[in-house]
Amino acid sequence: MKYLLFLTITFLSIFSLKAQVDENQTGAWYMYFYNHQFKNSQFGTQGDFQYRDWQFLGDKEQLLLRSGFTFTPKDAGIMFTLGFANITSGTFGDSDDTSNENRIYQEALLPQKIGSRFFITHRFRFEQRFVENQDFRTRYRYNLFINVPFNSKSLSEPKTIYGAFYNELFMNGERNIGDNNNVELFDRNRTYLGLGYVLNPKIRFQMGWMNQSTDAWSKSQLQFSMHHSF
Repeated sequence: MKYLLFLTITFLSIFSLKAQVDENQTGAWYMYFYNHQFKNSQFGTQGDFQYRDWQFLGDKEQLLLRSGFTFTPKDAGIMFTLGFANITSGTFGDSDDTSNENRIYQEALLPQKIGSRFFITHRFRFEQRFVENQDFRTRYRYNLFINVPFNSKSLSEPKTIYGAFYNELFMNGERNIGDNNNVELFDRNRTYLGLGYVLNPKIRFQMGWMNQSTDAWSKSQLQFSMHHSF
């Protein structure tokens, strides 16, 4: 009887979560990415500020603020980052309820070029997550980025138009998040396809479509981003 009651509650909880998110409604993410290399140094900084909305505007999904210090070993073809993020998550629909998360992360970026036009970056990220009302959590992420310029052979030449693709897989570390609640090993997957425009060697703009899938729901998002090197 207890086992049956547990299954019923679990099923209703999953159903409730799915019902809270309109999978047919397209959301929107507005993002600013920056990076800076300190003069005559192997050290720098990078990060991103993102406002995510369940719809185009007016129903906050998340506000994400993330920054870190970078280290680029000489002649190694890799960049390491140690950073911190603060995330405020909203609730789908009319509710103004929010939850908070602080996050420490370590990251490795491995860029490579295939042929004359395929710019590929592998990103490996490990996160230590302090989520409100949950036990300590960790998460592993792998993202494959592919950028392909159409009217030049560079992503820094002004007026270059390029295609952008990425796919990112998220896997949970600790599965027990407290109060006898557990999460699946698979956390989510994001697939993105967009177009970019190079304003000058320091500023690029992108817009595109991204689909995010979790165990509970799958939802499309429009993404608008500015990428700034200074």
